[in-house]
Amino acid sequence: MVRFILVAETGSDITPEVAEDLGIEIVPMHVNFGGHDLDDGSFPPEDLYENYRRTKELPHTSGSTPQDFTRAFNRIHAEHPEAQVVYLAYSSVTTVSYASALAAAEGRDYVTAIDTKSVSAGQGMVVTNTARWLKANPEATLDELKAFVDDQVARIRMSFIPGDLEYLRAGGRLSNIAFLGATLLRIKPTVEIQDGRLVATDKRRGSRLKCIVALTRHFLEAEPLDAGRISFIYSVGDAPDPTEREAVEQLAHEHGFERIEWVKTGCVIASHSGPGAFGIVAMAKGA
Repeated sequence: MVRFILVAETGSDITPEVAEDLGIEIVPMHVNFGGHDLDDGSFPPEDLYENYRRTKELPHTSGSTPQDFTRAFNRIHAEHPEAQVVYLAYSSVTTVSYASALAAAEGRDYVTAIDTKSVSAGQGMVVTNTARWLKANPEATLDELKAFVDDQVARIRMSFIPGDLEYLRAGGRLSNIAFLGATLLRIKPTVEIQDGRLVATDKRRGSRLKCIVALTRHFLEAEPLDAGRISFIYSVGDAPDPTEREAVEQLAHEHGFERIEWVKTGCVIASHSGPGAFGIVAMAKGA
């Protein structure tokens, strides 16, 4: 008998293959561009970039709707009537998904919602770590599961360099003043996820490779990290740039990381970070 079913949005950037392997249910978020409202995950982010190059119209994102969650909860409950559904949400301060899930969960005592306070591969790491923990702890109670997730949420760390600041500015996640200053001075800001919010925390000048290496080194040295797993984020193509990949993976190996993953952003985060974004996700060491 399945005791828990984890649910997350497409914005977690968990691939369909990983979701199927770990038994994670994925609910679509939405992207509007070119006059069409489409499910995130139904097309590649390169389509967004090409549409912007052609039309100069930036994509707009929206969270999962109550109807999206109602369909998911109904289907899961029909297939696994004894299971508890645990929704691990995309940061609630950046999208309506969490509120939508709460609305859909009314009257359903089998649904629990927890805000991961992260996005993209940050949320994805919390969700997949939790799924693997459940496999290793099949007799876990709901309270034990909540405690594990709360610990993950407290320790997740994520930093990234946007690929195109115009995408962040248009989405309201970067002020016009910060945008103009960064553009004029050719500064590449670092954005961190802090308590669920995207916060510009640092500024770097120089080539893209130089900034990526500097960000990676700072991230790895800022605080003690759990060396079991690290995720690097890229946003264009079928694989990261080989020179960048070699440089940052070498740094990760030097800091003792055992498992290095590359995650391609889906269309939700790509709509805000633009082409060429680079990011890092890992867990701070626990007590």
